[in-house]
Amino acid sequence: MLRQGPIVAWVVDDTGFPKKGKHSVGVTRQYCGQVGKQDNCRVAVSLSVTTELSSMPISFRLYLPEVWANDPERRKKAGVPEEIAFETKPQIALDQIKRARERGVPQGVVLADAGYGNDSQFRAQLTEWEMPYVAGLMSTVKVWKPGEQPSPAPAWKGTGRPTRLLQRDPKHQPVTVKDLALSLPPDTFETVRWRAGVKDDLESRFAAVRVRPAHRDYWRAEPHEEEWLLIEWPEEESEPTKYWFSTLTPDLPLTHLVHFAKHRWIIERDYEELKQELGLGHFEGRGWRGFHHHATLCIVSYGFLVAERSRFSPSARAGHLRLRAAKPPQSFRPRGSPRSTRAA
Repeated sequence: MLRQGPIVAWVVDDTGFPKKGKHSVGVTRQYCGQVGKQDNCRVAVSLSVTTELSSMPISFRLYLPEVWANDPERRKKAGVPEEIAFETKPQIALDQIKRARERGVPQGVVLADAGYGNDSQFRAQLTEWEMPYVAGLMSTVKVWKPGEQPSPAPAWKGTGRPTRLLQRDPKHQPVTVKDLALSLPPDTFETVRWRAGVKDDLESRFAAVRVRPAHRDYWRAEPHEEEWLLIEWPEEESEPTKYWFSTLTPDLPLTHLVHFAKHRWIIERDYEELKQELGLGHFEGRGWRGFHHHATLCIVSYGFLVAERSRFSPSARAGHLRLRAAKPPQSFRPRGSPRSTRAA
């Protein structure tokens, strides 16, 4: 059980494992977050559950690139099950979320970066499941300005089939989230602190406005529902740096919205410890089944460590109790140390 309160979020993300060669399952040249560039690697999508102070992955699923999914010979050698077809990372994440829901995992707000938030089908499915989200966006995603929406279908003139689809015209178009952010008055942005850092509190400038997503709404009879557009624009930067969509409640304070957006980073520690301390990144096998067995054992081991940590109070974990280790007995001799000799 995770420490310090109930589940507050489900975090969707993926992590890369640098790997040479081309025979290990899923390995190809693709973006690898661990090295921050395109490289030869395999990538796994994860779903984590988090409280305010702790987090733990509950699912890892290997991403199978199209070059692998469409190669029967390599699939057979790596033991990829026949039912595994190519799926995008957002599709894999939705499968993981669906399975967690079916197993009764306590739900939280879904947090994801732009690799998932840019996918309108990913967001739409979460909405259908009535799961609120805070999902990152690219600056090129288009929205309608606050208070605006596409024009309704023109009135039927009595001949032909009535038009039901929403309309746009050259003078009535959505804008990119970047252009919208640049058009906002300066006093729209507020400085928000979201947590303590290593040296200082982490803070930045944010603005949140209610907008309607514009993705392919010209094929719809009704506009998309309003949701939050959260924008981060650090004071030292010449333009905004991050954007999020969120379906959290319209009356949510800006500080709470920022807290959820930034809470996704809690799982970075999990990746680091799983790879460096528990060997998640040290898998040397080539097969599909072997990788997922290895990842499962790493998750189980990490769950044990999280449970053990939860036995200590927050102040003890932070080192505030100044606990001291008991002194070893005088007869204690460390293994491998030379035997003492007495002077004749």
